[in-house]
Amino acid sequence: MAATPDDIAFLRTLPPFDLLPEADIDLLARRCGRATCAAGDRVPAPDTESGRLHIVVRGAIEIRDAQGGLVSRLGPGDCFGGRGLHREGAAATTVRALQASVLLQVPDDLLDDLVHRHPFFAGRVARSDDRGVEAIGLAAARAADLVLREPVTCTPQDPVAEVAGVMRRHDISCVPVVDGTRLLGIVTTGDLTRRVLADGRDPRTPVATVMTRDPLAVAPTALGADILHTMLQARIGHLPVVAAGRLLGVVTRTDLTRYQALLASGLVAQVEAAADAVAMAAATASIPRLLVQLVEANTPHYVATRLITDIADAATRRLLALAEAELGPPPVPYVWLACGSQGRQEQSGVTDQDNCLFIDDAAREADLGYFQRLATFVCDGLHRAGYLHCPGDMMAMNPRWCQPLRAWRRYFHRWIAQPDPEARMLASVMFDLRPVAGTTALFAPLQAETLAAAAARPVFVAHMIANALQHAPPLGVLRGLSTIRTGAHRRRLDMKHAGVVPVVDLARLYALQGRIASVGTRSRLQAAAAAGVVSASGARDLVEAYDVIASLRLTHQARLVRSGHAPDNYLAPAELSGFERGHLRDAFVVVRGMQAALGHGRAAFT
Repeated sequence: MAATPDDIAFLRTLPPFDLLPEADIDLLARRCGRATCAAGDRVPAPDTESGRLHIVVRGAIEIRDAQGGLVSRLGPGDCFGGRGLHREGAAATTVRALQASVLLQVPDDLLDDLVHRHPFFAGRVARSDDRGVEAIGLAAARAADLVLREPVTCTPQDPVAEVAGVMRRHDISCVPVVDGTRLLGIVTTGDLTRRVLADGRDPRTPVATVMTRDPLAVAPTALGADILHTMLQARIGHLPVVAAGRLLGVVTRTDLTRYQALLASGLVAQVEAAADAVAMAAATASIPRLLVQLVEANTPHYVATRLITDIADAATRRLLALAEAELGPPPVPYVWLACGSQGRQEQSGVTDQDNCLFIDDAAREADLGYFQRLATFVCDGLHRAGYLHCPGDMMAMNPRWCQPLRAWRRYFHRWIAQPDPEARMLASVMFDLRPVAGTTALFAPLQAETLAAAAARPVFVAHMIANALQHAPPLGVLRGLSTIRTGAHRRRLDMKHAGVVPVVDLARLYALQGRIASVGTRSRLQAAAAAGVVSASGARDLVEAYDVIASLRLTHQARLVRSGHAPDNYLAPAELSGFERGHLRDAFVVVRGMQAALGHGRAAFT
């Protein structure tokens, strides 16, 4: 069966397929197959076993090794198969559908062709027979490896209006100007703004009159460190890659960010293939190095923390698979949820674990022992992999947080009805819940019910407002930076509890007031503005303030890792330039102003 247009539209959203030119997308549309299977069916069918990569469009897939041990469970967007599932013509694993599923099938010869013509595929499309891609890091990567798409070019005679249209169609921010394959210049969106629109030029103006002539370029062998240094020094975001006078492509800052995502996906792949927590720890030990690479590539903080969180999610899912392989299948459905920074997908270089487990109400008393053993297996495994046990015991291995849905419903209703200090603290943690594995349908109804009940109870909202005002930005009387006065972190700023936490608390409160299901801090602020909970200007200022605070926090952690120290959250103002200190102070002023508006009952409309 041929792939449908909806299948191809889904494929367009998946890295690295989202980077392919239209011609290759059309090729995939013509050659990809489509398979459907019912729950329990073996995948792939015997007559299509060899030579295909399978991509899950809908449903859930389970892979077991030759001994019947659970290897992994896959959902939409995950891939498996190809020659790697076979050894000398015999299947080395068993693949079955856990649910009714739809799969896209990419022939191996087509995949090999894409990998050959687009090197970034080699590092992103997981193949079961791969040994894994060596994450050498951005600094040591060659320019040729950083070129992630074929160059879209124009000629010197092309009108600027046509070039602008090319940029829009291809969603790119620059176009090299060439004579054949020889690079003459480059034109960017900035050039079109400054040299065409601002000067009122005729749209038919030849691009040669507004392009940057003889732009800086690098050789294919140039290192990522050289590229990044050149971009920063010249204050540019695009560098052509040229060999013997021939244009090979352009490296942009966006490409550097995408390359870091590929390296993060390499760690995810290592974690997903780990045989135990010890092997997993070997992969997660690279997270500090990944953090440095992400910061050096100027990756936005919310992208960096999402990539780091993805690794924790993968570790959790892999340990759950290993636990089920050892303990047997679960007696009833369950869902494993992350809370805290992992729940918000905002993990940095310093983290412990915060999680809980919801069990289907069909569970009998005897079944709870199974889930307690499963939770202990996973939490201890996460600890060994570097995600330390939560000091506050907010973990699924604590029987209090490993309960049937009916118990969780009682918890939430009690906290809302009687918001004492402990209830406020627990509710704050629990409002950041995000399903990581299992039957996610168990969580959504309770989440909606809890948000509605909490938002409708003014006393509870008032207590949550008080909770959101407990962490104040570190500002002095004259709005200067106020550092810690005593102790081991004297003369430093606590960038967690006095930095990001006040914004996290405000965003959580706005989400409660607007009954917003999002758990990420930035997405909550943006959704709150759209819902009218907070003014558009207030939300915009708070997002920008959060970006400054969170970015400087990550930069500080990366600086510690580079110097051979463990990352922490305690930043000395002396580490910052005067420019950075000014921006950080302004960010804290914004947060304090939003807190003051909230405390005076103005609902942060500023």
